[in-house]
Amino acid sequence: MSIEPFRIAIPDADLDDLHRRLADARWPAQLPGTGWARGVPLEHLRGLAEHWRSGFDWRAQEARLNAFPQFTTEIDGQRIHFLHVRSTRTDATPLLITHGYPSSVAEFLGLIGPLAEDFHLVIPSLPGYAFSTPLSGTGWTMARTARAWAELMRRLGYPRYGVHGGDVGAGISASLAGIDGEHVTGLHVVTDPWTAAATATFIPGMAERLDPNDPVDKLIGDRMDAFRTDGSGYLSIMNSRPQTIGYGLVDSPLLQLAWIAEKFEEWTDLPIDRDQLLTTVSLYWFTGSGAGAAHTLYEQAHSSEWGTPPAVPQGFSVFGADETVRRLIPAPAEANWVEHERGRHFPAMEAPAELAADLRAFFGPRA
Repeated sequence: MSIEPFRIAIPDADLDDLHRRLADARWPAQLPGTGWARGVPLEHLRGLAEHWRSGFDWRAQEARLNAFPQFTTEIDGQRIHFLHVRSTRTDATPLLITHGYPSSVAEFLGLIGPLAEDFHLVIPSLPGYAFSTPLSGTGWTMARTARAWAELMRRLGYPRYGVHGGDVGAGISASLAGIDGEHVTGLHVVTDPWTAAATATFIPGMAERLDPNDPVDKLIGDRMDAFRTDGSGYLSIMNSRPQTIGYGLVDSPLLQLAWIAEKFEEWTDLPIDRDQLLTTVSLYWFTGSGAGAAHTLYEQAHSSEWGTPPAVPQGFSVFGADETVRRLIPAPAEANWVEHERGRHFPAMEAPAELAADLRAFFGPRA
C-alpha cells in the first residue's frame, strides 16, 4: 500500500556499456534500391545509432524527467512507476494518462506544462515498461491493468477522475471507465485513420462487412490489407513468441533502436525530435523492458476479457482525420468529436498544443 518517491539514476556503467555495444555493433548489408520497403534503411539507423552513442545527452533527458515528481508502488504484485504532478489549485481535475506501444511516460512531457495548472496529472508506466519492471508474471491484460489503475487512483485519494490514452492506453482507459465508472468522470482517447484500420483487422467478420464499391469502405479495406501484409510483422512475433524476440531486444541496442524507430517513422505525420525518440528507446534499453512490453502484447492478444462498455461521457481526438474514422469508431452520438488534419499515432509528441487544448475543452478547467 505504500507509495515511495522515485528518481531515475542510470549508473554510469550502464551508459558505458551502451556506448561500447553501439561502437562494436555488427551491421548487415542493405540490398540496393530497397529503401524502407524491407525495414529501417542501413544509413538511417547508422545515423541514429551514432547520435545515440556520441551526441545524445542521456543525463539531460534524465534530468528533464526527474524535474517531475515520480513514485513507485506495488499493486497486485506488480511494481508500478508513475509521474504525479499536482496542480496548485485544490479544485483541479485529476487526470490519469496512459501511454501505449512503443512508448513511455516520456511521450507526455510536452503536455505537463499546458495542463498542470488545471489538472492533477497521474502518468503511469504500463506494467512491464520502463520502471514498472520487472513484469511480475503472466496475465497483465488491459483489463487487469485497468483494475490496477483504479487502485492507484484510490491510493492517491482521487474519488473522481478523468482518463485519457491512445493505442494500448486507449483500450486500458476504456476498460477502466467501464470497471470504475462510479469514479471516472469522462473517457478521452486519441486515434488516427491508420490505427483505426489496423485495429479493425482484429474484428471478426470486419472484412466481409465492407462494400468494395463504396469508396470509403474500399479505402478501409486497402489499409487493413496493407497492415496484414506489410505492417503487422512486429505484432505477430510479439503476439506469438515474446520470449524469443525478448532476447534480442534486451541484448542488442541496435535491435531495440530499429524496433522503435521503424514505428516512429511509419506512424507519424509531423516530425518528432530524434532526442525525443532516443529518450523513449533509452528507457526501454536501460530497463530491459522490450521483453516485458512484448509479453504484455502477447497477453492482450490472447485475452478474452474486454470489460464492460463505458457509460461515461466520451471524447475523441482524431489526428490525420479522414472519412474512414467515423465509420470505424463506435462512438456514441453524443460523444465529443474533434478532428485534426495533421498528426497521427503519437499526438502528444507530434501536436501537444492541439491535444492539450482538446483535453482542456473536454474535461473543462474545473470539471
